[in-house]
Amino acid sequence: MRLTTRGRYAVTALLDLALQTSQQDSAVSLSDIAKRQSISISYLEQLFSKLRKRGLVISIRGAAGGYLLAKPLHEIDVMSIISAVDESVNAMQCEGRGDCQGGTMCLTHDLWCALSNHIEQYLKNITLAQLLDMENVQLVSERQHTSNKDISIKDINTITLSNSEANPA
Repeated sequence: MRLTTRGRYAVTALLDLALQTSQQDSAVSLSDIAKRQSISISYLEQLFSKLRKRGLVISIRGAAGGYLLAKPLHEIDVMSIISAVDESVNAMQCEGRGDCQGGTMCLTHDLWCALSNHIEQYLKNITLAQLLDMENVQLVSERQHTSNKDISIKDINTITLSNSEANPA
């Protein structure tokens, strides 16, 4: 079993959205999420289209547009996010069909089936609200905000210096 980037990025992006909406009351743009999480904006657009169709996010149009969560944090579980982007956590080669060894069930079919069920249940029992309460989530979020602010301040200082050099008094 391997969770692809589609599932990981969807969970990461929604957690980022949850963090931002808990700190502000306005919609969050995909470009802001893309910058903080180093995910392609075009990839995020594809993911958010699926997340919107599944009722996990709503989109707001206009100058202050972006996305908001469509449900309270405690109602959005990780498995719902993964499923919304057409991912699964199935550890079975046969995807449950029982034809994993030359058209018949393999010796370890029940093991992989049970593992898949455990993973799915675990992810169904973790919500965005619970993820927000995790210590490392808060620490990483603070680091991402700090690094984004540092970059912006450096860019502003560079622009200011360049303008003053171009127009000496």
